[in-house]
Amino acid sequence: MEISKKVAECLLKIKAVFLRPDEPFTWASGIKSPIYCDNRLILTAPEERIIVENAIAETVKKEYPEAEALFGTSTAGIAHAAIAGHILGMPMGYVRGSSKDHGRNNKIEGKLEKGTKVVVIEDLISTGGSCIDVVEALREAGAEVLGIVSIYTYGMKKGLERLKEANVKNVSLTDFDTVITVAAETGYIKATDVERLKAFRDNPSDESWIKA
Repeated sequence: MEISKKVAECLLKIKAVFLRPDEPFTWASGIKSPIYCDNRLILTAPEERIIVENAIAETVKKEYPEAEALFGTSTAGIAHAAIAGHILGMPMGYVRGSSKDHGRNNKIEGKLEKGTKVVVIEDLISTGGSCIDVVEALREAGAEVLGIVSIYTYGMKKGLERLKEANVKNVSLTDFDTVITVAAETGYIKATDVERLKAFRDNPSDESWIKA
């Protein structure tokens, strides 16, 4: 089985990805969403955790063979970067959402030499803003950021455009389309829900998918 479907199955099984098209969630922005994603739940599911972390490590080796260090996004990417770094025998650090207000006022935690080839580990990407901030912080510190490995991406137009504009490569283990395809195949959602969910992905601010 291809890794994207295998990871999608893991996320659905442990409800790290939770689909509820008939009773949408409300995001902080007010947008109604048929999907909720919390990849922190991977950490509490040992069997699925092994699959996901090995997939992260294999993706780093395949897509970024020159990588010298992994840096996680704060906070959800930190544990995944640490575990994958352990598997690969590679240094690991992380980037804070903001600099500490005491001590050395670090934003980047972990040793980082200028010119180090770095891969960013992210748990999920929606609009892409937070992971691009991490990439820019690492670049400003002198790192050569090869790209991102994320566990899951929504594949939203805004996120894809932002990554392209920032010249950032992202490779996700699985994505929105794969998750909803697997969900339909396993009876988690109705086959008729697939097009509704894709309509949400294409334009989250248009709520017409709810009544479709």
